[in-house]
Amino acid sequence: MSNDQQQGQDQEKQQNTNALLQQIQKLGQTNVAGAQSNIHCLTIIGQIEGHQSLPPKNKTTKYEHLLPQLVAIEQNDQIEGVLVVINTVGGDVEAGLAIAEMISTITKPTVTLVTGGGHSIGVPIAVSSDYSYIAETATMLIHPVRLNGMVIGVPQSFEYIEKIQDRVNQFVTTHSDISEEKFDELMYNRGTLTKDIGSNIVGGKAVEYGLVNEVGGVGQAINKLQQLIGQHKGESQ
Repeated sequence: MSNDQQQGQDQEKQQNTNALLQQIQKLGQTNVAGAQSNIHCLTIIGQIEGHQSLPPKNKTTKYEHLLPQLVAIEQNDQIEGVLVVINTVGGDVEAGLAIAEMISTITKPTVTLVTGGGHSIGVPIAVSSDYSYIAETATMLIHPVRLNGMVIGVPQSFEYIEKIQDRVNQFVTTHSDISEEKFDELMYNRGTLTKDIGSNIVGGKAVEYGLVNEVGGVGQAINKLQQLIGQHKGESQ
């Protein structure tokens, strides 16, 4: 092998390494070397960042990164199912709802897995899939919508907040088995949180209330997704 060929291979390896590092830095994702899978794993971690940038020290999931990924997943024939791994404290309501709506409208089978926590606007994302799991020790915090910054104290402001809350409630109750009455009861509970109203639900309680389908982990989630993929293939034939 000539020196020019060796240099060309070294440059190509360096370019591939740089591209991989950029992918990790921008999206927090990489592919395991040599692994071929029909499942795409989408991670929603930290705080969901919306139209305003959060401080650099915050761990965030940027919705402008996730939405194009979801479009690409829908168009990629090699991807047959999506596993959404959630560990979020919540964040921007509209960004969270946008992510949840995109997941719920993908034509490919989807499974969500709540690990650690699926709090606040993470709840609609957790219920947006075809089937949902929650780890035994994971929690889901349900509380009313809030607005940060200056709020003009007029009836229109309160009506606006109420409409946002209605959008969240409607999505959650439509995409899960929890009733509107039970969801409202958990949301306005005064006996659980010290400085707020709402409820912190752990593992099996989320299943008992109908928010999540089943308690489980990565293995169960992947097995279920492969099962849904098989059913989807059978229906499309």
